Formats: sequence, structure tokens, C-alpha cells
Amino acid sequence: MALDLKPVFRSVARLFARALIGSLVLLCQIQHAHAATSAANSGPTEAELNTDYQAEKRLLGVYELIGSGRYREALQKAEQLVKDVPHFQLAQLVYGDLLASRIHVVKTLGDVTPEAAASAGLTLGDLRQESQRRLEALRERPPANAIPSQFLKLAMRSKHAIAVDASRSRLYLFENTPSGPRLLRDYYVSVGKAGVSKSIEGDQRTPLGVYYVTGLLNRKTLGDFYGSGALPINYPNMLDLRRSKSGRGIWLHGTPSSQFARAPQATDGCLVISNPDLHHLSSTVEIQTTPIVVAPKLTWVSAASLEPVAGGFESILHEWLNAKTRGDWAQVQGFYAPDFNSFGRNLSQWLPELKAEMARARSRQLQIKDLTLLSWVDTEEIMVVTFSELGRGASSGPLKRQYWVKIDKKWKIFFEGVIG
Repeated sequence: MALDLKPVFRSVARLFARALIGSLVLLCQIQHAHAATSAANSGPTEAELNTDYQAEKRLLGVYELIGSGRYREALQKAEQLVKDVPHFQLAQLVYGDLLASRIHVVKTLGDVTPEAAASAGLTLGDLRQESQRRLEALRERPPANAIPSQFLKLAMRSKHAIAVDASRSRLYLFENTPSGPRLLRDYYVSVGKAGVSKSIEGDQRTPLGVYYVTGLLNRKTLGDFYGSGALPINYPNMLDLRRSKSGRGIWLHGTPSSQFARAPQATDGCLVISNPDLHHLSSTVEIQTTPIVVAPKLTWVSAASLEPVAGGFESILHEWLNAKTRGDWAQVQGFYAPDFNSFGRNLSQWLPELKAEMARARSRQLQIKDLTLLSWVDTEEIMVVTFSELGRGASSGPLKRQYWVKIDKKWKIFFEGVIG
């Protein structure tokens, strides 16, 4: 009786087909990541934004299954993920590896031949780095109830705050509650091709510092390159101008419709998150009142540990306010830095206006309301101060912002202006 080898051939064929599919998925995805995006694309739909929202969480779930040796479940989850979000390049890469692992041992993410890896150029390395950053976000969470050290004090008018850790490719969204900032969500984020610490226009670096969201640009008015919209920030801020930094048009925006995410360092200086993440973020934060701190690496501390620092600076701020109310001209002048500048006016041009303001203030006791203190420390110690200044009994007053710098261990104001 002849042996029927057809089932054996079919089984072997299926195994090789799976391996081939894995390799093809991998290589096609690498090539796809190189493709230029057309500005004529219509951009993500509302349905796509809602479908994609859990994509990173699902990918991390696949990683956890792989880590526990549950490869069959991991393959099933990865297959469903790439069906739902076919433009998620990293998910496609993981799916291709899982398919290939059914025929040979996969030693590393994107385990292809040296020739294939070479043809992929930087893209395979970018995807591996993206994978590493996302895994770090899963494994190394911020301490419970901790906040970035820059958030000394947030007024309740600032309902949310944002902090970016460039070293981890992570953006953190906080809700400002009566008991302090509370971490709501965090997202994978891309920064400049040349990294961070922007200095001049065109250097392809993302600026570092304390900024504010200044607007919301609707996706319908932008090209597909910006995805689901954009949140511009106030770069260059007053510290940047003091340091003669140049450039403009720094936005927090989405991705082209053909990409779920960009590489960790892929932009011309903007901050870029996925379209569903930006969709959620832009519908949550408020314009003008939402601070955004961009740091090379965030330091996480307890809110209680910041209270003495905030309290010490508030004492100095009230010394300035009291001297101003008393009309103590000599003491008030001592609070201002020699290189003070307010919207183009130097100290000698500013002082007459300040003197007139002090004369008006002597008839009414001044007080500060809705105080926000944001600290920034690099080569200098900086404090970005925002508050409403109003006479006692008044319900409202001008919204002011000051930038202070510590010079010879004393705080000095190098910018002051009305912003609202």
C-alpha cells in the first residue's frame, strides 16, 4: 500500500508559507516606513482614531505574552492588532517575527538576513529603538503619586499640565486637582532628528524648557503630514530670546495617515505623537493655560518635597509685591536684572511705566491670585511665574507672566509682561 505523503507536504508547505509571510511582512513594512507621505491624503477618520486608541497597550500585551512564553496567544493578538491597525509599523515587525519563529529561532527583533537589514537602512534600527522605548515605559513607571520637579505650583486655572521626557520618548499628561497634579495618561512621543536642545532655526532639534500650549490647529486646515491636528507652543519663550535662540513653528502634532508613529528621533524639531493620542490630548487640554515642560530627562519627586522650594520663592515674590505697593522705588528696582526686557523694551524704557504703575498701586493694596510656579534648571536657575495681580476687593486683574533668574544667589526679574 502506497504511503500518502500529501498531508506531510501540505504541513511543510504551511510552515514555509508562514515563514515566508513573516519575512515578507517584515521587509514590506521596513520599505513602507521609508515611503514618502502625500499631502493629498485625506487624513485619519474619526473611526480610525477611535479604533487605534488602544494600539500601544495591545502591543505591550503581546510583549508580555512573549515574555511568559505564550507564543500562540501572542501571535493571535499580534495578528488581530495588525488587522485593526495595519499602519502600525512596529506591530507589523513583531507580527512578522512571531510568524517566522514558527519555522526558526528568532534571536532579535526584526531578525532578518544581514542583506535585508542593510537594505532597510536606518528604519530597522529606528523600529528597534521605538520598541525599546515603549518597553521601558512598561517596565519603568514613574513612582506612585510623583510629579516632575518643575511643577512647583499650579494654579487651578491650569486644569492640565504636560511633561516630556526626551530620554524615554514619553509624554505625560497630568490633571491638576485640589490635592496636586495627578498623572492621567502617558504617550510615546518623537523628537527632533538631531535630538533636543534647539538653538538655531533649521537645526532639527526639539527645544528644551518651560512652554505653554498657545493654540489648536484643526486637521482639516493642515496637510496630511500633521495628522489629526496640532498644538503650537510658545517657542521661542522669553528665556530662549534672552539666549538668542532662533526658529519658530514648534508644534505638538500627529502623524501622516500612512504611519501610526514616527521614530524616536524623526522630526524637524516638533513633538509628534500618534493621531489617536493627539486626538485625545487636544480634546482634553486648554489653550494658553496648559504648561508643557520638555526635559532631557524628568526627575520625579513627591509634591510635598517641592513645598519648601515653592514657599521660599513665594516669600520673595511677595517682597517684590509689597515693595511695589509701598512705593519703595529703590527696593523695587533691585528686583530687576540689568538685561531686563519686556516685549522689546529694556530696563531704562520699562522703569517709567513701572513707576507709573506703582503710583497707581499706592492707592490700593495689591494681591496675587492664581499663582503658577514652574522651575527650570540647566546652566542657570529659572522660575517662570504666572499670576493675576489685583487690588484688594477686586474680582479680577491683569494676568502677568514673569521670568526670574538667580544671579549671585539672588532672584532677579528679566522679563515681565501682561499676557491676558
